[in-house]
Amino acid sequence: MPTTAPVRPRPVHTAADLLAAYLPGSYYFSSPRGVLLADGVHARVGGTAGARGRGAAAALAAATRDGVEEPVAVGAIGFWPDAEATLFLPSVVRRAAPLTGRKPAPAGLAPRWSITHRPAPRMYADSVRRALDIIHAGGLDKVVLARCLELTADAPVRVPQLLTRLVRNDPAAYAFALDVSAPGDAAPRTLLGASPELLVARRGDTVVANPLAGSVPRAADDADNQSRIRDLRRSPKDRAEHAHVAAQVAAVLRRHCVALDVPEPTVVGTPTMWHLSTRITGRLADPGHPDSSALALAEALHPTPAVCGVPEQPARTTIADLEPEDRGYYSGLVGWVDAHGDGEWVVTIRSAEVYGRTVRAFAGAGIVAGSDPAAELAETSAKFRTLLGALGVDGGLSEPGSESRAGAPETGTAGHGEVIA
Repeated sequence: MPTTAPVRPRPVHTAADLLAAYLPGSYYFSSPRGVLLADGVHARVGGTAGARGRGAAAALAAATRDGVEEPVAVGAIGFWPDAEATLFLPSVVRRAAPLTGRKPAPAGLAPRWSITHRPAPRMYADSVRRALDIIHAGGLDKVVLARCLELTADAPVRVPQLLTRLVRNDPAAYAFALDVSAPGDAAPRTLLGASPELLVARRGDTVVANPLAGSVPRAADDADNQSRIRDLRRSPKDRAEHAHVAAQVAAVLRRHCVALDVPEPTVVGTPTMWHLSTRITGRLADPGHPDSSALALAEALHPTPAVCGVPEQPARTTIADLEPEDRGYYSGLVGWVDAHGDGEWVVTIRSAEVYGRTVRAFAGAGIVAGSDPAAELAETSAKFRTLLGALGVDGGLSEPGSESRAGAPETGTAGHGEVIA
């Protein structure tokens, strides 16, 4: 009689195993839904801006026909329509349940750092004033202006240790790391970060988007935090900024959904910030449509007013005019999608590109009528703390007196995901 080969059980991985197994060149993504670690390249995903969702669907269908078991497409797309993109089907994919519990991060990276501001803090504040002039003249409702910190170490940056610190400092964040090296790079270039903002996730016919806009830095003590949360809830400026974002996200998703729930905003906390948050959920009209995959929906949503502005095209023009540094992958999207169209894509914020001894990080603030240049500068300083804390860098963010709202770094009692109704 013919014999049947025994079925070998799939290896069971833990989130800690996959985090420890990450090496530069791997693709790492962790979220409250689980951890994904991928290696190798089975196929590249083609397609122009706005059509990469269909490109991924075609590549995934071909992989399925070739016998690849449960293929996924992973990667990142930059901010600008013609920006770089890194999208591919990995050869090997390992998954694990989510990482639970905040644990002490491993020891710091311990190099000495030099920091270059691009632009200088006073020049960033001047750019905010120029944006406010455009808003007051009626050309814009909102624009997000970013600034860059370029940090140079006295030794090559140890990317696995940096990723581990980001994940351990805030295990509920959407952490990611992937190789985004370009032709001609003399050393590997890694994009990594710990984003608090879900652009869109899909599971079956259910989609979820969680835009964040309207922010205040976390303080050092609970009483001060409660005061800041109350002020954030009541702030006309922050509520208007958030409303722009939530309205646009809802408008895009309504084109694909037969039902959509858009609740009133809540306040959510990260180790460094408080944000106004709206968790939007919908039911897809046609989950099998090629424009209903997680990546296609992410492309349709990108860029939200949380990273660009309202109206979009004048905001893009203002960003190009006022920001001296190209954003690259910052404020783009990063994530994964499978052959069924399910997946997760997050906004590439609280992120940096690491290249040899250099770390290039961005942080931005939403400028609307009523914005204060000093406060917006302080907000960007607070947002940098996610990366700077993982790097072991203290202070040195701005000129004296420019961080009046920044508060103290992550000494509050709650981490990312805390919701204040």
